[in-house]
Amino acid sequence: MPLETPARIVSELASRGYNAEREAVTRIADTRDPSATLERALETLPDEALKLTTDHVESVVKATESAKSEPDTKPNSETETPGAPTQPHPSVSTGTDAPTSTEPGTPAPPETGGSRDVDTSLRAIEVANDMTGQSTGTGEYSDFVSVFRDRYEKLASKLRGRVNHRPTDAIENMGGGSDAALIGMVSDIRSTASGHWLVELEDTNGTFPCLVMKDRPIADLVQQLLMDEVIAVEGTLADDAGILFVDSLYFPDVPRTHSPSTADRHVQAALISDVHVGSQEFMEDAWHRFTDWLHTAEAETVEYLLIAGDMVEGVGIYPEQDEELDIIDIYDQYRAFSEYLKEVPGDMEIRMIPGNHDAVRLAEPQPGFDEELRDIMSAHDAQVHSNPSLVTVEGVTVLMYHGVSLDEVIAELPDEEASYEEPHKAMYQLLKKRHVAPQYGGHTRLAPEDRDYLVMEEVPDVFHTGHVHKLGWGEYHNVVALNSGCWQAQTEFQKSVNIDPDAGFAPILDLDTLDMTVRKFS
Repeated sequence: MPLETPARIVSELASRGYNAEREAVTRIADTRDPSATLERALETLPDEALKLTTDHVESVVKATESAKSEPDTKPNSETETPGAPTQPHPSVSTGTDAPTSTEPGTPAPPETGGSRDVDTSLRAIEVANDMTGQSTGTGEYSDFVSVFRDRYEKLASKLRGRVNHRPTDAIENMGGGSDAALIGMVSDIRSTASGHWLVELEDTNGTFPCLVMKDRPIADLVQQLLMDEVIAVEGTLADDAGILFVDSLYFPDVPRTHSPSTADRHVQAALISDVHVGSQEFMEDAWHRFTDWLHTAEAETVEYLLIAGDMVEGVGIYPEQDEELDIIDIYDQYRAFSEYLKEVPGDMEIRMIPGNHDAVRLAEPQPGFDEELRDIMSAHDAQVHSNPSLVTVEGVTVLMYHGVSLDEVIAELPDEEASYEEPHKAMYQLLKKRHVAPQYGGHTRLAPEDRDYLVMEEVPDVFHTGHVHKLGWGEYHNVVALNSGCWQAQTEFQKSVNIDPDAGFAPILDLDTLDMTVRKFS
């Protein structure tokens, strides 16, 4: 089948045992026939090569172009017109694609469709940190060592300029009473009989105990710590040099001087999550009102739709879920979601990541959908990236993360630091730690890969999550943090755990100013 997106190209390469440079994948995707270009590139690749390089792809493209006696100007009769830009998929189902069933869970064909008067040539979108098709973890002990070492090195690099770091083994050989600083991963936190805090930090050389006295101003920061996050401390060694009395504690954090990027024209993005198609509580009417509004003149500048996971309700996610399903089969749920997606204007660019209800592995990072689901999710050529992914839209970097770790952050930290009623504050903590899921071994399942895809190596301009079904947004060091609510009314399971969802809201972000407007459709 045609390789229409870079993710599909990566997946195809991985299935054949090849890696590729990112620029090589992009170059293939930009050609007239990506599938044919990929085949020619692999046919001419040396037998011993395991990676497809940009130079090799360029040579294949140039050879193909020079071999043509005259340019191919014949338009595709279905999608192209000479001299006209390629149009996105239409937003109305036609022919055999139109739904004919009126059974529960099957939406009716949208009455409004087509594209608005939008100049799509001005658009610019890039994706980084997408590990779809690049999973290497086998679950071996060495894999976990590698990913935690990678986490430590990346986050330690953000702290070394702030303290005069010494490895644990070097500190052990220092004299008592010496000033010392250490960058380490939190391996243990406990309170002493006197109410002080003993924090054990681990680096690549060993572990060292650090004591935070309860009467120090930094004592409150200890209550914000999670296991396995990376911090830096400064202080003085005890007389016997066996423990470090901490005077200062630092997180990797977002610099206070962070200056976010903005678009150079007035353009907006709708940021939503947790649609949950297939649930009896999916708010179909609210969705129709939302998509109807997208066709109005008022929404003319909303050119992007970013969905942060849980497109469908899924199957077997929680006890007795089957009693609350409107659509039993997981593939039928995605078919229904694809039909609902067709109500969105055809000229909108749609990017999505999976969540814990979607049909991918639960362990994070979660890869994008496999080919079967991508075939089903064909509306608008909506692209599905991994969870998390860094999507740059018109120069604005949006870190999209579904948000399962928010449950753990809210459970572990004090209410004033993280709560379901103010989910953006829990997101502030993740920004401070520069990691979307720092704690291993809890409710958030983590998969070992060749590197830690969950580290926030780059400071995003916008941090977009979902999962907790609560609406909240704010700014942390000039980063917009948004949890976008959901499109599912309260389920019986949510009642049992006292979750009152914020449903039917669509946050609209001005990419040129980073101002937020939240519209209610419920």
